Amino acid sequence: MKIGMKIAIALGLGIKRNAHIFVGLVAGMIVGAVLHTNIINNHNPQITGAIMSILGFIGQAFIRLIQMVVIPLVISAIVIGIASVGDNKQLGKFGTKMVLYYGIITILAVTIGAILVCAFVPGIGVQSFINSQTSADIQAQVAQELTNTKANLLNQFLMFIPKNPLEAIAKGDMIPIILFTLIFSIALAKVGDINRPVVLFFETVFAATMKVTDWIMFFAVPGVFALSATAIADFGMSIFGPISKLLGILIAGFIIQLIVIYPLMMKIFSKVPILTFYSAVAEAMMVAFGTASSSATLPLTMACCERRGISHKVCSFVLPLGATLNMDATALFQTVAVIFLTQAYGVDLGLFQIVQIAVLAIIASSTSAGIPGAGIITIALVLNGLGLTPEQLVIGFAFLMAFERITDMLRTMVNVTSDAVVAAIIADNENEINYDLLNNPESYKEVI
Repeated sequence: MKIGMKIAIALGLGIKRNAHIFVGLVAGMIVGAVLHTNIINNHNPQITGAIMSILGFIGQAFIRLIQMVVIPLVISAIVIGIASVGDNKQLGKFGTKMVLYYGIITILAVTIGAILVCAFVPGIGVQSFINSQTSADIQAQVAQELTNTKANLLNQFLMFIPKNPLEAIAKGDMIPIILFTLIFSIALAKVGDINRPVVLFFETVFAATMKVTDWIMFFAVPGVFALSATAIADFGMSIFGPISKLLGILIAGFIIQLIVIYPLMMKIFSKVPILTFYSAVAEAMMVAFGTASSSATLPLTMACCERRGISHKVCSFVLPLGATLNMDATALFQTVAVIFLTQAYGVDLGLFQIVQIAVLAIIASSTSAGIPGAGIITIALVLNGLGLTPEQLVIGFAFLMAFERITDMLRTMVNVTSDAVVAAIIADNENEINYDLLNNPESYKEVI
């Protein structure tokens, strides 16, 4: 199948699977435009005001639902990801390289994202759409958070260690929660099979949380509708000019990962031909784009890799963990999105805070479930590092939600490609790849 046809199929699949989101977005734009006209002309102010109040309530409810699942999702994802690896020879053989390669790719991703968003400063273009008093409050809050951090740096690190993990969970202090969860998860991995009841509990929590997230994503239609409608009602269609710059930056970052970072990684750490390998996993990339779910794409990713020469031993270890923990494109998105929000609200970031955002984005992305919309949910963890919550940045989140599903499909495709690239590199390092099969055109008959 020619590449043009594959791209067409991917686009068609993406639109088909996500048509409801796009319908909600377009409907919100239309309703918002009508409301904006009514507001300007002072036409039916009571009815318009009532509609705006209802839409505002729906948008706030959607954001609160997003916040609701962050803590159980983060805790259960970390426990499962670490405890399931176990303390065995396979961890020593493949695990170290997997962590190294995933780490390099993700660090490069957040670095690229930070450079692009700081260089082009897309947030400045939307500052006029945000209430000046709200911006001043956000600026003061972030400045106070930074002052507290600098004045008590050692104490700040000490505060990362929770005296009471349950208290940290109740307060929503994400860094202490993550630190405790990491320590607890490593301990679970070390105690062996006796950990099964506890791990099974968190597997159940994770599965249930993903189901709740699925339900929230069903609510994404009215949520996106309400957020887009209120944003357009307040500011008009002119809002899409400034935020298109943000979309362009994200797409540029994803393209750099695909055509620069991954080829360099394969060139430096293996002898796998990048173009041949991209052809080998093209179907998985297509489905990842269409479904916006790395978990749903996982069986196809494994089929593509195994049928094209990568051993089952490598695929069964690297790809499932990658689909859970390796989200470099999501980390790039979250870094760009949070810095964009700070720019939009007029917050001046120093190098320390930019690095803090990047580090938290790496952590937050690794706890994102491989399902549609998870990246926008765990962004709350990154904001928490600045002393902020999504609820305080409703207008800013409306900007992000305007094209969230498009970027979700793109970053999922990049995430899945990253998993496959790392699997190929490790397979090459460990002589677990059949180059005769990889280079055999007959093996490139479509998996789907």
